[in-house]
Amino acid sequence: MNRMCIAASLTLLVCVGCGGGNTAPNAEPPGQARTPTTAGLESAANLVQAKAPVERISMYLDGFHAAKDDPQMQMESHHYCNQVNEDFAQCVLFDGNTADARLHGVEYIISASLHDKLPADERAYWHPHNYEILSGELQMPGVPAAAEHEAMKTKINSYGKTWHFWMTGTPGSPGDQLPLGPPHLAWSFNRDGELKPELLSARDTRMQLDSMQTRQQRADLVGMAQPQGGVDAIARAFPDAKPLQGVRDNGDTSAVPVPTVGFERPQATGR
Repeated sequence: MNRMCIAASLTLLVCVGCGGGNTAPNAEPPGQARTPTTAGLESAANLVQAKAPVERISMYLDGFHAAKDDPQMQMESHHYCNQVNEDFAQCVLFDGNTADARLHGVEYIISASLHDKLPADERAYWHPHNYEILSGELQMPGVPAAAEHEAMKTKINSYGKTWHFWMTGTPGSPGDQLPLGPPHLAWSFNRDGELKPELLSARDTRMQLDSMQTRQQRADLVGMAQPQGGVDAIARAFPDAKPLQGVRDNGDTSAVPVPTVGFERPQATGR
């Protein structure tokens, strides 16, 4: 690892707590209020129990996903990630960045070299990341621009496998009170005009970010971007969307079909 990467890593560790506390969940799950007994048990557990897997989480990113089977189902996700090695990361996804945020999914991130070794039927589950990075959609709130840029550079040409277990709210929908039904395979946006603009503008305003400025700052990464599988996977749902320089499909048709996983959720009642 070179000195720049070491410096960026140290900065990320220092700033892991930055950029939080400004996105509360849409609602709280039903249930009785926490009791002093529960709080006391948690305090005691914090003193005596190790939490090694959770303590490895060192990066916070904010971005957007669409359900692959229904690209109009769009959501913001707050990623809390552990970089296991240079080719593999694992993230827990929340619907906010406050203490009461609800865990609504998981994402695994792999390098292009690992992705290229996957069988064709497995590649249908892995979405490309180049548009998320080059467009400025994917952000690391609270991290200095130079460190963020270095971190994003390491994720060019990578892929993610993301499952959303809880539809906690989308534009025009309050979401479900509890995680209902089977999970949704999530996909990335890969053209301008696919992500609903109100989602992006609301996030940027709330978190004091500037996605267009970030896009300009990442222009030097375009030359590193290789064609990726899955760029065109949901394109038919957005016929008016425009391509972004550096984001190209590599012709891998394995990513186009929706995997045969049950997606139908039971209709919620009493709402």
